[in-house]
Amino acid sequence: MNSEADEQLLHDARNGNLEEVRELLESNRKGQIVVNINCKGQSKSNLGWTPLHLACYFGHGQVVKDLLMAGAVVNVQNDMGDTPLHRAAFTGRKELVMLLLEYSADTTVINGVGQTAKDVTHDKETETMLEAAQRTQERKLEEMLLAAAREGNISRLSELLNKPKPPDINCTDQIGNTPLHCAAYRGLKHCALKLLKYGADVNAKNKTNQRPIDLAHRLEIKQVLQSRVGKHVLRNLQRFEGALCKSSRFFGWRVFWVVLEQGVISWYQKQADAINNTYRQGCKHLTQAICTVKSTDKYSFSVKCFDDSIHNFKVLPKNLKHTREDWLTAIEEHSAYSTHYCSQDQLSDDEDEELVLVGDLKESLEVRNLKLEHEQEKNKILSGALQTLATEHHELEKSFVKGTPPFHTILSEDEFYDAVSDSDSDHSLSGFETVTSSSPDGSLNLSYNQQVSMSEEKKPGGGGGGSTSNGIKKHRTSLPSPMFSRNDFSIWSILRKCIGMAIFLRGMFSASPYCQNKGKKELSKITMPVIFNEPLSFLQRLSEYMEHTYLIHKANQCSDTVERMQCVAAFAVSAVASQWERTGKPFNPLLGETYELVREDLGFRLISEQVSHHPPISAFHAEGINNDFVFHGSIYPKLKFWGKSVEAEPKGIITLELLKHKESYTWTNPTCCVHNIIVGKLWIEQYGNMEITNHKTGEKCILNFKPSRLFDKELHKVEGYIQDKSKKKLCALYGKWTECLYTTDPARFDAFKKSDKKEVEEKKNSKQAGSTEEPDEMPLPDSESVQVIPGSTQLWRIEPRPSNSAQMYNFTNFALALNEFDKDMEGVIPKTDCRLRPDVRAMENGEIDSASEEKKRLEEKQRAARKSRSKTDEEWKTRWFHQGPNPYNGSQDWLYSGNYWDRNYSNLPDIY
Repeated sequence: MNSEADEQLLHDARNGNLEEVRELLESNRKGQIVVNINCKGQSKSNLGWTPLHLACYFGHGQVVKDLLMAGAVVNVQNDMGDTPLHRAAFTGRKELVMLLLEYSADTTVINGVGQTAKDVTHDKETETMLEAAQRTQERKLEEMLLAAAREGNISRLSELLNKPKPPDINCTDQIGNTPLHCAAYRGLKHCALKLLKYGADVNAKNKTNQRPIDLAHRLEIKQVLQSRVGKHVLRNLQRFEGALCKSSRFFGWRVFWVVLEQGVISWYQKQADAINNTYRQGCKHLTQAICTVKSTDKYSFSVKCFDDSIHNFKVLPKNLKHTREDWLTAIEEHSAYSTHYCSQDQLSDDEDEELVLVGDLKESLEVRNLKLEHEQEKNKILSGALQTLATEHHELEKSFVKGTPPFHTILSEDEFYDAVSDSDSDHSLSGFETVTSSSPDGSLNLSYNQQVSMSEEKKPGGGGGGSTSNGIKKHRTSLPSPMFSRNDFSIWSILRKCIGMAIFLRGMFSASPYCQNKGKKELSKITMPVIFNEPLSFLQRLSEYMEHTYLIHKANQCSDTVERMQCVAAFAVSAVASQWERTGKPFNPLLGETYELVREDLGFRLISEQVSHHPPISAFHAEGINNDFVFHGSIYPKLKFWGKSVEAEPKGIITLELLKHKESYTWTNPTCCVHNIIVGKLWIEQYGNMEITNHKTGEKCILNFKPSRLFDKELHKVEGYIQDKSKKKLCALYGKWTECLYTTDPARFDAFKKSDKKEVEEKKNSKQAGSTEEPDEMPLPDSESVQVIPGSTQLWRIEPRPSNSAQMYNFTNFALALNEFDKDMEGVIPKTDCRLRPDVRAMENGEIDSASEEKKRLEEKQRAARKSRSKTDEEWKTRWFHQGPNPYNGSQDWLYSGNYWDRNYSNLPDIY
């Protein structure tokens, strides 16, 4: 809380009251009053701004100077990340920009949208001034780094290299020496090691063509640098290949596929020959090779080898992949590699011993590479066999079901699907259409909200007939026990055993088609150990849609329909954000299982129920505490197994109603894919289109969740447009579902995409055959995350996960609180609530064996209950939801029947 003096200083700085500011600063200096010169405003007019921010923004130059002289922090940032320099540059006040620079204002500081002061200014002269200042600051840091390297000031060196934006470690002085050159000729081993640790280039040359090792005169420095030269050559050398024209005496210029590998240049007639290493037309070792070019020809170059033979090459003019400079650089690197190893006999004994060790490592690496190739080939064969078995199983199961007597339906209900079951066939949806509803009869032409209103009387505070609160006021920030390591467990080992059993059963019962199917059928009903689970039920995982409910409240506050659609789109994208790195499988809900979540701090309450077991369907209904929105839907994942990955298409309609504006929005979530379920690190991506429809205005938001490929950087990216009825683009949206979402003008977005098209085309051209296949390893995302287009507005940004998230199943803060149980809940929540489920609770407490036993017991209990119903022809009746058409698009849905919050939980099934 700011003091009265702080508030007065903020007021006077904003209004330019120079005398009052000086009086406050003088009284503070004398100790008569206490003023925080860097205090931040807390009122609406100055929220997060310091006196220096305000004075700079409103152009009070003398106030700025007095504040700086009194010790105001020149690089302080407000809540939006802006420094005083940002504000002065934005308003184009050149004299204030110059004054701040005199007091060492940092021109490289970025604000909350990634912009420096230079990026926010609209004045060319100010921009030029800031660019010059930035270059000056960078050069000053470089000179300080060079001086520290010369003087052996290791603490100063560390300080400079650990800055958020450190100086260029390979910067040069007047004669071209880098800091590593300076440390080398001064004999400063500790400085040289520090520079090498931070990536100093051991092969950098000064203006007299000398490397750091050439200037070193102490043996210990030479040994350090020589070791790094060998390692640099070995570690950084990469295969380089492409199409080149090569000249010969008899045939002239002809196109070859040229390959540089391990210091040897080879040429083939076509790329396929190079891949298979067959029909090589020629090769040359590049030991002591020298490249020459002609200034009159920008495409051709010559390579002179150690035996004085000369080979002429020419880059194809239309080759956008590799320029002549790329080839010259690659040949120089491979020449250095070949020369390095061919001159070992000329080195000293110490150097020779070190390089022998490097040679041993090279041999070991080659052996390991061969083993790796062998294992990769085995993996391809096994993955292919697994996919073939899964596909064959699916076809056999379909044909078997079609030819089965009626009693098969009853028998099939006896099977409990713990693993994700294959519901891709048409008949699997029949359960969705035939589950008996216990809902009261009502008019289907009423809106969904009207039906709920009729069945559940509204009370103050959004009530139903009972108390909404379930006892939780303050939410926990960690689980009782961290997760167990899964490193000693392999999904593949479990699948392999099941595949082996399926093959065994096929051979054992080959005379019986029924038994063949039965043996094969077990492949899709694999019971996975609980170690691969996370301590949440799928119903609880479903409630994570509500983590960013503030976006719904924000939409309600918007008066413009496009702005409301932007908020709804951000909410829809944010709903899948928590899935990132959540490779643990939630527990499958038992039939009749429920979950309630009341978050008065976020302004909503939610109820969900498992309404069908086969296919598995989960229905949910959330509403605002103040009756300002309704959010509901039903999810039944349609699964596809692709050998190395599992794809889950979340069938079902999501509906959001903004009651204040009488608007309804519907959409379906994108497809989720879990990669590397056989081998490798599990990773998740979302892809496909999400179409959000405003049924009142006809506006649509069409978002494309981009899939990743081997050679691009589209991982996690989302982009699309909001369109009106006539499909006119009203605004563009872009971002990443794991991080953030922005909106901008569609013309500006299209221009940005067009300018980026060349880079995309280069990526496409660089792809080789088969590059469109799904990647085994997770592609690396863009280094700069989301590139913010100038003029964009941020709609949503994900909250950082807690520091203990990796030990807590990669849960978010919201997810950590989903299964917490307070003693005040006893007698309030129904006995079917997920929090009372013993296997989930045991796993949360770190009791893996107990969780496994309880999970098995619950499965057997559910089977027994299903058998009992089948004997008496009793049909399962849902309690809180009924089946019916979605009131806005007519598709089949599960709708809330009301009365849950009356807290009348009689006649509930005993499922635990």
